[in-house]
Amino acid sequence: MTPAGVVAGVDDVTLSVPATGITVLAGPSGSGKSTLLRVLGLFERPARGRLGFRGTDVGGLGHAGRRAIRRHDLSQVFQNPTDNLLDYLSAAKNLLAAAGSANQVCAPEVLLEQLGLGGTGSWPVSALSGGQQQRLAFGCALARGSSVVLADEPTSQLDEQSADLVLDTLRELARRNVALVVTSHDERLIELGTRVVRLHAGRVDEIKDAIS
Repeated sequence: MTPAGVVAGVDDVTLSVPATGITVLAGPSGSGKSTLLRVLGLFERPARGRLGFRGTDVGGLGHAGRRAIRRHDLSQVFQNPTDNLLDYLSAAKNLLAAAGSANQVCAPEVLLEQLGLGGTGSWPVSALSGGQQQRLAFGCALARGSSVVLADEPTSQLDEQSADLVLDTLRELARRNVALVVTSHDERLIELGTRVVRLHAGRVDEIKDAIS
């Protein structure tokens, strides 16, 4: 709702997200990508229609039910790398805090090694590059045991070299059978998509699955 009336961020969207692989929401600014991601992440309620998660209608869940799903099943990675991490904790302690928030246990040094961040466990977040910070943010999602990871333009604020680190991490998560839903303008990231959903003016223009 705006002073001018109701504005539909997305409208008449029918979409299924595979349980594994990388689903990319692509389209120009204002196409509804970020709004759709917030609906999928249970941060926005759809005004109408049905939102299902593993066969259960979750669109009408209360705050506690939505928070429980976000805690145990969904993780979100934001555009700005520093928004994803606790800057007063080291890299390893960020992973431990993420795991603890979902009652999980993780071995931070092992996970850091798997993410290409070996040896950075004691580093403060500020000592990591933007690409390393985004890698660590995705590592926090793994530490929480999330089966679905949502990421809003995860390479948009990174240089090409840092973005390469994030692309490698997305490939690794896909190999771990995590369902990734990513918004992006980055053509290299779009090419990684096993399902690419192109949006325009809040509607789906095209859904294209990669040829295996």
